Amino acid sequence: MVFDEGFKMKETQSFQMTEFLVMQWAQDRGIYENGTALGQASKTVEEACELLVAIANNDKEEIADAIGDVMVTLVNVGVLCDLDLRQCFYNAYKVIEPRKGYMNKAGVFVKES
Repeated sequence: MVFDEGFKMKETQSFQMTEFLVMQWAQDRGIYENGTALGQASKTVEEACELLVAIANNDKEEIADAIGDVMVTLVNVGVLCDLDLRQCFYNAYKVIEPRKGYMNKAGVFVKES
């Protein structure tokens, strides 16, 4: 995948391995010992705001960085709440899977009843 100005997404390892490395990184820095789920969730909101700014600026490199940062904070929230992020993600999919609807021209998803 190639983006503007030469920014190129690189191949990565599996999600599971990256999740493990994030968890080890956070453990090594005391996030799980001294941090809180609320603190990490607040960090998620901060990173999501950076994502909004990056999208508004159409800055693909910053968009990619912000998505990654949001994911890191969500892994940490999951650990601090004793929840598996992959299971949460799958459960969310199972909720939306049967939904019917469409994206309108204003960019709003309209659910069908």
